[in-house]
Amino acid sequence: MRVKNILSDITLVIADLEVHLNGELRSSPTLCALLPANGSQGARVVPLNTPDGRPILLNMGNAIALNEEPLQT
Repeated sequence: MRVKNILSDITLVIADLEVHLNGELRSSPTLCALLPANGSQGARVVPLNTPDGRPILLNMGNAIALNEEPLQT
């Protein structure tokens, strides 16, 4: 197996995401792909696992726009 080429500049991050679930606001650390701003689109975060830890495929329909810089801790 070999890497033919790198297709994009994506960074893997762990983000603390908030979600409304059953009327409650919950948060959990989530593995995400951080996509840099591209043309008219700003930076985006795409979750790579569900809140309970199950992996999901990179799906641009799940992208969360970053309107401001997230807090770095």
